[in-house]
Amino acid sequence: MKIRAGFNIAYECPQPTQMLLALDIHPTRRGDLLTGHELRFDPAVEAWGYVDGFGNACTRVTAPPGILNIATEFEIYDSGRPDIVAWDAIQHEVKDLPDDVLVFLLASRYCDTDRLGDLAWSTFSQTQPGWARVQAICEFVHNHIAFNYQNADALRTAHGGWTDRTGVCRDFAHLGITLCRCMNIPARYCTGYLGDIGVPPVPDPMDFSAWFEAYLGGHWYTFDARHNVPRIGRILMATGRDATDVALSTSFGPARLVRFDVITEEVLA
Repeated sequence: MKIRAGFNIAYECPQPTQMLLALDIHPTRRGDLLTGHELRFDPAVEAWGYVDGFGNACTRVTAPPGILNIATEFEIYDSGRPDIVAWDAIQHEVKDLPDDVLVFLLASRYCDTDRLGDLAWSTFSQTQPGWARVQAICEFVHNHIAFNYQNADALRTAHGGWTDRTGVCRDFAHLGITLCRCMNIPARYCTGYLGDIGVPPVPDPMDFSAWFEAYLGGHWYTFDARHNVPRIGRILMATGRDATDVALSTSFGPARLVRFDVITEEVLA
């Protein structure tokens, strides 16, 4: 399967502003590219890439005063298979986890495990450890939160998602991650492209998507509490502890988003 994806976004800055961008696809997907994948800036600016502490490909720029347009479009190969389902994937004892995985058991900016531990243990302690437990968490979150673009809140934590019972894909991911961590299952936040491929299209504008991965049986597996069904055509951009680590842009000064267009679609022969 061939997928066309990309974006055209713009920021308005009143003064020169340093920015960190997480707008590249993840290095693990670069081998699947069928075309080039480069960020284009208008006006032209000096940009240089780096790899952050989570292995994500990022970019540094100084946005000039006025409007900075950032765009890319590319084609990428995808297997066309839905997300892997591995019911036999085991849950590890904490003592057996690799050192670099332990950070994904800890509380983070949006994953306030200290506020949800009692809920997690009272709800999921009787579930079968491993894949079944993570799936039970996804079903719980899927049924608890009502998706609504109008109720997006950049300050909402996992506990906020639990109490508000509404939000967007990041809220589903944060609550799922936090409940997993409370049950000693490492979980990390993912962001990327997810088009309406293999499912009926929805009328909402295309956006980047958020989901999470849980560490089971020595591997990171994809889980999506918002959709709660295996999906086709995910293109990973970045992973981290929560949305803070994978923000599309982090600006060191005022920067107002003034354009946001995303495309993700199957290329039909």
